Parts: sequence; C-alpha cells; structure tokens
Amino acid sequence: MDIDTQIDTFCRYTQVSRETITSLKKYEEMLINENKELNLIGKSTLNKIWNRHFLDSYQVIDLIDKNVKTLVDIGSGAGFPGLIISIIAKDRKIPIKIKLIDKSPKKIIFLKKIIAELKLNVEVLNKNVQEKNFKFIDDVFVTRAFKPLPVILELIHNQAKNFRKIIIFMGKTGHRELLQASKNWHIKYKQRMSITSNDSIIVEVNYLKKK
Repeated sequence: MDIDTQIDTFCRYTQVSRETITSLKKYEEMLINENKELNLIGKSTLNKIWNRHFLDSYQVIDLIDKNVKTLVDIGSGAGFPGLIISIIAKDRKIPIKIKLIDKSPKKIIFLKKIIAELKLNVEVLNKNVQEKNFKFIDDVFVTRAFKPLPVILELIHNQAKNFRKIIIFMGKTGHRELLQASKNWHIKYKQRMSITSNDSIIVEVNYLKKK
C-alpha cells in the first residue's frame, strides 16, 4: 500500500482535519530521519508508518472514557500509541493529558522534539517502570509492543495501586496468552479485533486480582 493510499485510509477512519494530517506528516518525517540512528521502529515498517503505526495507535481512542483526565503510555518508544492519541485528542478538542514513560534517554529526547514541534499536551518521564521502587500514581494505562502479558499484569498489579483500566495491544499469540493468564489471575477484560491486522487484538482489562 503506497503512502497516499495509507493516508486516504487513515483519513477515512479518523475524519481528522487537514491541519492534523499536516502534523502527522511532520511526525512521519522526523521519525524517518531520527530512525537512522535511534532504531525507533523496525525498518520493515518505514514504508507503512501511516497504517502500521498511526492508524494502529488511533484505534483505541474510543476505549478511553471521556472523563479520564490522564492516560499513561507505558514503554512509549517512538510515541505509539500515546502521541497519536494526543494528536487525535487535540483534533477533537478532548481535554486529556498523555504521559509517556520510557527508559531510553535517546527516545525521550526524540519524544520531546515531537511534542514541542506539534504543541501537544504531553508529559514525558524517563523512567524504568520495572524498578521495584517505581509506582504509578495514575489509574488508566495503555501499552503497545512493550512486554509480554505476564510481565504487564504483574507490573500493574504491583505498582499501580489505583488501577482502573489498561488497554493492551496484542499480536497473534494474544488469545493463547489470555488463556494462560486466566490460570493465575482473576481477570475481567473485553477484546476486539485490530482494524490493521487480522492476527492482532486490542484487550481492555478492567479488573485484575491474583488467584
């Protein structure tokens, strides 16, 4: 799928303004330039950014309750999905603040460049969330391409005492991982198919307790 077709597809799903498309094109340009040294995304996805990363990230925005003031993106990397959610929220005038957390100082610098360029309501934290003394103060989370499901569930259980919801992007092993998780956890969740991949699912976990 060429870039123009990808952008048309993105516009059809999102119905965003021309100004927002211009912002996303700037994001794409900066991402491609910085990727040469920072390895932000896989080289095989460089010609699929609008579909593989932008549209994929966008699809969870309607899973975020309108009264949620802050959303935490764990292991944000190149800014997916957090920065895309922030860009779409700005387009729709949704007053939500996004927090991006990543342990890589180089990626944090890149994220700050994008945020400044696009004037987004985003906070960036250079932290390793897996350190035992790290605690989440917020209650709604999202994560994409971060860690395997067992690691994510342990992290949320142990370090997010006010947990209400976490949205998790999962690949082709997602169903098997959820089945395995149910052996160790009382877990309540909703799931739906990804709009960008028939092999992937989006999981919305609303309750988590160890058996």
